[in-house]
Amino acid sequence: MIFRIAEICDVKQMQVVRHLVKENTLSNPDLVPDRDVIYYITEKGKGWVCEINGQVVGFSIVDLKGHSVWALFVDPQFDQQGIGKQLHKLMVDWYFEQTSENIVLGTAPNTRAERFYELQGWIRAGRYANGETKFELSHQSWTNRH
Repeated sequence: MIFRIAEICDVKQMQVVRHLVKENTLSNPDLVPDRDVIYYITEKGKGWVCEINGQVVGFSIVDLKGHSVWALFVDPQFDQQGIGKQLHKLMVDWYFEQTSENIVLGTAPNTRAERFYELQGWIRAGRYANGETKFELSHQSWTNRH
């Protein structure tokens, strides 16, 4: 397993992983075009990938300008191997090296993702208009855990 910063050349494989997931699926794959992913990893924030044998099997993207997690997905074939946890740690560590502003994210309720974020120390902060659970993480609570 190799964890590294995401590059533009990774976007196609990142999109493949995004469309393999069983939860938090996109109703329409065209909703997140490659240009949006490139914008987030080059201008709005930063991304990371996990590679196994040259294949991207997971990725995370944080939106520094919007103070939010934009994406964290792992190919279901590589589930339960600590990939999501490591991608999450790299992303949140980097985010809090840049700012002490709280970070938020949204995920579908009653999913494994929701439970994952709770285990990583995120606090429920209500619901978004689209029904997703809103989570928030403070710099202090993150640094106290790590």
